[in-house]
Amino acid sequence: MRVPVPAGTAVVLQTSGSTTGTGHLVALTGDALVASARATEQRLAGPGRWLLAVPAHHVAGLQVLVRSVVAGTEPIVVDTAAGFDPHRLAAAAARTDTATPGYLSLVPTQLVRVLAAGEEAVAPLRHLAAILVGGAAASPHVLAQARDAGLAVRTTYGMTETGGGCVYDGVPLPGVRLRIGDGERVEISGPTLALGYLDDPDSGAFAEEAGVRWLRTQDRGELLTDEHADVRLRVLGRADEAITTGGVTVSPTAVERVVVEHPGVAEVAVVGVADAEWGELVTAVVVPSAARADLTLTQLRALVTGRLGAAHAPRALVLVRELPLRGPGKVDRRGVARVAAKALEDPASHDGGADRGGGGRGVERHATGAS
Repeated sequence: MRVPVPAGTAVVLQTSGSTTGTGHLVALTGDALVASARATEQRLAGPGRWLLAVPAHHVAGLQVLVRSVVAGTEPIVVDTAAGFDPHRLAAAAARTDTATPGYLSLVPTQLVRVLAAGEEAVAPLRHLAAILVGGAAASPHVLAQARDAGLAVRTTYGMTETGGGCVYDGVPLPGVRLRIGDGERVEISGPTLALGYLDDPDSGAFAEEAGVRWLRTQDRGELLTDEHADVRLRVLGRADEAITTGGVTVSPTAVERVVVEHPGVAEVAVVGVADAEWGELVTAVVVPSAARADLTLTQLRALVTGRLGAAHAPRALVLVRELPLRGPGKVDRRGVARVAAKALEDPASHDGGADRGGGGRGVERHATGAS
């Protein structure tokens, strides 16, 4: 497919398409990328040296390169050709010096693996000025574990359309504005916005209002005021991910926030699986932690029921060794749904991560007709 490229385009990137299966082609200007890099410097400890441990053909990795150019430093590239290795990352981090702030971008799955690898993998990362964690929602337990281990983790929110992360720890970067539009949609403006979609220029995602360009995202959110009177963004989940079960609309993100509080859960994705009785079966697909022996569907249902109500509680649990990913660490929800559907259709074919002590208990389903 050939499409015209707008004047001023410096790079075209494809979004991950984690829910649709296909991504948009996004045109970004050099000015937008540099604006993002400079805003990041202002929010962090100034110009520094970056470690590149995420793919450079996605916006997070590209921004590591842009930030390095803006800072006048050479990035340290971590070899991930054979997959992400926490010890290889640690060796790269050991090459940074304390005279210049060191920075790193990771996706949540990478952070989980760093912490699981132990002290040898964690220690060299302690002197980094900031470790940006984005691309997907990170478990509060994992973030707390990282901070307890002495890592300066900062959560980021953003997307290819915003030139990468534009909200750090809930607070927009300098020059970035947020508002909540119809349907609780998060809307973003600022100098980091992309020119638009090459494959769908009339999508309506980008619009100008009173001379200001806004991006209407697919994310639901709310703006909260903290104890310092600062406004912070809380992302509630994707508008197009809602599960309808028994006539009730369930937010997967809300359920995931509760499920990850269980110590037996390292990572989780909640999806709907077609079901004759419920319409969609709320299904928790979980990467278990070392405490897997204590993890049961009954426990997760009790946890979620106590916080959100029984209708939101998972009716099925599928244990996996890892979640399907799309792009730079973003959970592939379509892939997760396929894994869940297959496991529920034929539990005997699902290994449930047997090499991690599953004892054959890879799939659990709540009794039909039970509350």
